[in-house]
Amino acid sequence: MGTENSVVRKHYVLVHGACHGAWSWYKVKPRLESAGHQVTVLDLAASGTNMKKIEDVDTFSQYSEPLLQLLATIPPNEKVVLVGHSLGGPNIALAMDIFPQKVAVGVFLAAFVPDLEHKPSYVIEKYIESTPATEWLDTEFSQRGNKTSMFFGSKFLSTKLYQLSSTEDLELAKTLIRPGSLFPEDLSQRKNFSKEGYGSVPRAFIVCTDDLGIPLKFQLWMIENAGINDMLEINGADHMAMLSKPQELCDSLQQIALKYA
Repeated sequence: MGTENSVVRKHYVLVHGACHGAWSWYKVKPRLESAGHQVTVLDLAASGTNMKKIEDVDTFSQYSEPLLQLLATIPPNEKVVLVGHSLGGPNIALAMDIFPQKVAVGVFLAAFVPDLEHKPSYVIEKYIESTPATEWLDTEFSQRGNKTSMFFGSKFLSTKLYQLSSTEDLELAKTLIRPGSLFPEDLSQRKNFSKEGYGSVPRAFIVCTDDLGIPLKFQLWMIENAGINDMLEINGADHMAMLSKPQELCDSLQQIALKYA
């Protein structure tokens, strides 16, 4: 009987988006764990409880360091289900590029998905181009060293990211978010992700239909642009599906893991 359990038990690694932290998964982690899975959530550099400040994080690799360190510790015979939300997409792509043999599937949750043909910054640049300055509302941008940092304003949070989430979750976000960056400057200097690394790992995308942060049309364009093999939809999910639709997200994650992990 013991072996039967170990077959279904997966290890999920959940990676948060810009300005957020491990805390954003607080509804999903216990749900997956009660279904018998192992779940690791982490704070990227200068995020959540990570002590670094965004001005001290010069590159996207430094920003991703906590994730890369975690994957380095995964035993060679184990594979994780790697989930990236929003800006967490390029984080998991970088991790898949370096540790393809340790990732069963990369899951992009309303996330930026790099392709193999362009620089890692390509989809972020397209997103910035397609988003009028007025759409950012009260988000604050400033130059911090070699990069542009951003800090989501409460109006932006409530109307673009959390519009279908509870007022409590919005309040939590207002309390816990920290300045972040999309790192387009650094990502445009990096070489393309490789076919042997990132390109060799199965990739799935979870679409959030009511996302106003990364709109549906842009999500669908990225799926096509990156040649994603598997797509699931969560109807009525805003950008923060892990908060507005936690059970549906858990079901989707388990469905994807069942197929690949």
